[in-house]
Amino acid sequence: MAWVAGIRFKPAGKIYYFECENIDLAPGDGVIVETIRGIEYGTVAIGKRQLPDEELVLPLKPVIRKATPEDTQIHQSNREKEKEALEICKRKIREHNLPMRLIDVEYTFDMGKIIFYFTAEGRVDFRELVKDLAAIFKTRIELRQIGVRDEAKMLGGIGTCGRVLCCHNFLGEFEPVSIRMAKEQNLSLNPTKISGICGRLMCCLKYESELYDAKGQEGCKCGEDCPRVEDAVERDDY
Repeated sequence: MAWVAGIRFKPAGKIYYFECENIDLAPGDGVIVETIRGIEYGTVAIGKRQLPDEELVLPLKPVIRKATPEDTQIHQSNREKEKEALEICKRKIREHNLPMRLIDVEYTFDMGKIIFYFTAEGRVDFRELVKDLAAIFKTRIELRQIGVRDEAKMLGGIGTCGRVLCCHNFLGEFEPVSIRMAKEQNLSLNPTKISGICGRLMCCLKYESELYDAKGQEGCKCGEDCPRVEDAVERDDY
């Protein structure tokens, strides 16, 4: 058993567990932690609790400290610097005439690294761009290519239902979605009607899938290996 807290680094980002045996943490608290990217500022999504080792990815890193007002101010200052870095990188991309679209920028809390997220149709040779950015910002630079689902999650938008995109609003992780789910729910198989703004199958097809699976198994004698339909899982190809 270990005392842990669930930390998010983005409003609807994935939750990571950190050890916090000697620190009392509640949802909404700011914390300073060390990740593989460096020192980062996060927000507590799941308050302090005990969990068995089997439910955790070991070894756990400890929470360095609860964020102070000064830490929060530095975090807000970094968010403002990200806007400036975004415009600088866009200008450099145009200068190098690179076939890529810049989506977002992230500073680590200690400013030891800047991460630029972009989309592109294929592989991009951005070595000269990295050199220019490193000369300007005087820190480590990482350019990370993302897929269309992650692009929609970062940018946000309004779905066909008229609500804010689930992935941008509350979904921490993407789950596999298949055309089978639309078939079982008697939905139109027209791609334009069951696809989100990212062009992939809508994540909400997953929400009621288990209920339809249960009903289908009750009315079928095949059991769990029912061959009624083929399950073609959709994946992002970067």
